Amino acid sequence: MAYMNADPFLTFNPRPEATPIGHAAGLLEDEHGGQVFIHGMLWQSWAATDDASRRLAAVSLWRMKAASASAIGHAFGVVEDTIWHWHRTLSTTGLNSLTSEKRGPKGGSKLTSKVITQIQNFRAAGLSVQKIMDQVGVSEFSVRRAMKLDPATGQPPVPSPDARTADLTGAIQEELPILPTPVPRTEERLAASTGLLSEAVPVFTPAAKIPYAGLLLALPALEATGLLSCVQQVYSALKPGFYGLNTTILETVFRTLAGEPRAEGATRLNPTDLGRILGLDRAPEVKTIRRKHQELAAQNHAVELLQALGKHHLASTEPTGKDDALGLLLYVDGHVRSYQGSKNIGKQYSTRLKYPVPASMETWVSDASGAPVFMVMAKPSMNLAGELRRLVPQLRELVGDQRRVLIGFDREGWSPALFEYLYAHGFDVLTWRKGKCPDLDPEMFRAAAFTDQWGQHHAWKHTADTVLGVEVDAKARKNAEAAKQTSSKEAEPQIPPVGVTVDGMFSMRQISRIVAAGKQVRESTGEADRQIHLLTTNTTLSAGELIFHIGRRWRQENYFRYARQHFALDSHDTYQHTVDDVERSVPNPAKEKAKQARDAAATVVSTLSSVADAQMLRLNTPEPGEVRVVSNAEVNQINAPVIKAEQALAKATKTWEKIPARLPLGEVNPGQLVLETEHKALLHAVRMAAFNASMMMVADIRSNTGLKSVFKDANEFVRQALVGSGDVDPRCDGFLDVLLDPLPTRRETVALGEMCERLTATETRYPGTDRVLRYRVKNHC
Repeated sequence: MAYMNADPFLTFNPRPEATPIGHAAGLLEDEHGGQVFIHGMLWQSWAATDDASRRLAAVSLWRMKAASASAIGHAFGVVEDTIWHWHRTLSTTGLNSLTSEKRGPKGGSKLTSKVITQIQNFRAAGLSVQKIMDQVGVSEFSVRRAMKLDPATGQPPVPSPDARTADLTGAIQEELPILPTPVPRTEERLAASTGLLSEAVPVFTPAAKIPYAGLLLALPALEATGLLSCVQQVYSALKPGFYGLNTTILETVFRTLAGEPRAEGATRLNPTDLGRILGLDRAPEVKTIRRKHQELAAQNHAVELLQALGKHHLASTEPTGKDDALGLLLYVDGHVRSYQGSKNIGKQYSTRLKYPVPASMETWVSDASGAPVFMVMAKPSMNLAGELRRLVPQLRELVGDQRRVLIGFDREGWSPALFEYLYAHGFDVLTWRKGKCPDLDPEMFRAAAFTDQWGQHHAWKHTADTVLGVEVDAKARKNAEAAKQTSSKEAEPQIPPVGVTVDGMFSMRQISRIVAAGKQVRESTGEADRQIHLLTTNTTLSAGELIFHIGRRWRQENYFRYARQHFALDSHDTYQHTVDDVERSVPNPAKEKAKQARDAAATVVSTLSSVADAQMLRLNTPEPGEVRVVSNAEVNQINAPVIKAEQALAKATKTWEKIPARLPLGEVNPGQLVLETEHKALLHAVRMAAFNASMMMVADIRSNTGLKSVFKDANEFVRQALVGSGDVDPRCDGFLDVLLDPLPTRRETVALGEMCERLTATETRYPGTDRVLRYRVKNHC
């Protein structure tokens, strides 16, 4: 029987003065030429004048993955980009092109010693690569190359063989172990089990190739949302245990950003890997997570947490309007969270599903960019107009001052009485007109335009800006119309200013547009265009700016769609429930059935009356020359079905009138339940903060890096970066160094490196420690 030799390869160099290249290779160069050894055996050699063979050896080492490009370049005395350049040259034009003959432009290099010194000084002052490019006027490649050059010679510094050997040997000795066993926390877990430990503090183990190390990128943005500070402000400490308040919230945020927002998602993440990010030996698992969330929900502070987060968000929100003409813009909309279980849950009409379903209602408040600011569980059977009236005190508390706030919402909130109420309490309305409205004269329409805060120009060809009244008090309006009709002298109609109520009519500003008619409108009316109208009480903003803002209300709908997919917006994190208020007044279903029976009886009467009229007409119009006498018996026979139908209608009407319109819920639907709201509101608050943190990272990527093409690219880039792997090094006191692995493409890796520079500049501390986070990307300067 034959056995395979399991002895390892030789790992030494035959010449001690050879420069190590990675763990397996070594380079020896002198005045006669050079030699490369792999595992102690001579692999390639070249003469001193043979530059092509020397460069071929470097490229071959990189192609066979004997070492990284940076290590090979360091040994051969060139930068990492040069190795890639040699590789491309060899692949495209062959070996003969790997010579030292100068190619390309014959002009002088822009990287003079003065420019190199200037770039390195800017870099030392903390400027980003993009800002250095703008200041000096060279390309990104030139900036990164200049940071590696010696200003005196314009060449990469080449250390002596002994120095390079010492540096690389030291680097190898200090390399982080790959996924070592975390620091055991046995004593702390024992203390927690006996109630002697309130929370385990994070202790990080130096480790390389940690999955989900990219989640640490979210900590500066998470601090900007104020989540952890608001949680500490609102909630008291949890019961003594190994996992405390900070750990519970951080674990939920990290798991959400990793794509597993529900507690059950912890089963799809390695608890040891996630524990390394939390500074623990392992992360909590599903049962512990649910218990901790229930413990927090039992404190009943979810609404206070949402208010604290909303205040923090609005305090840091920049003015929405141009030149600060608009202090603050908020969008309000209702969201139906459907239920598919077997419990007796009240039904709500879902505009997304187009039919009533068992569900609970939520009212969401978002800022101008569509980011969620505040959320409240709506009362059962409450429409958006009623919710807006109920939210006025809370919204004023969130704003924190008496500045006027523009509130945008859809037609579900249409209520002239609500508009008047909001205007009186310091809020301006922005909504679409509901119901029929007379079209304006086409001569009144003009072009409108608006330039947003990002410099994008928006234009609309046909807009009209008018003032009209909407009915608030029908009785007062009818009395005013009757007085005008009886008046002997007709007066010119006077339109009151916006925000004034006269004769039951509340005056508002109407902005109209001419748009292409939809298919149904074209088929029914034959018209190619139609007029749409929006109403507002704001008089300071231009028509173009108001049209722009009402169009951006769809950002809130986009958040609902995105959060359903990535942040478990409609998930039922707990199936606990409470009994609905049995005394709550609800519509009586019997009233609607009786109304339908009455309407059906009225339809029968109308049909039979038409038939009877036609028969009587034939009896009363005889043929020419014919004499016809109509008897009472014939008339009674014709009218008999009508009389019988009228009697049935009278009976149905009397039955309908006797039935009460509303009844207590206990009589209409006994045993109706309401889904638990505290637990869901708590997780909504945490997931809102996680979403806002990721959107801050997206905005940073789009604004400050080369990855500016489209929003989708930046969004996918952030999700990819957050789940990336990397090294965590706590060996430097007071710091936690995060060294991330490169992303699949160089373009993304460069963007990630630029973002790491800005995140490091924030000097964010890891929660619960005194360690400042420092970020860097491998093979990126």
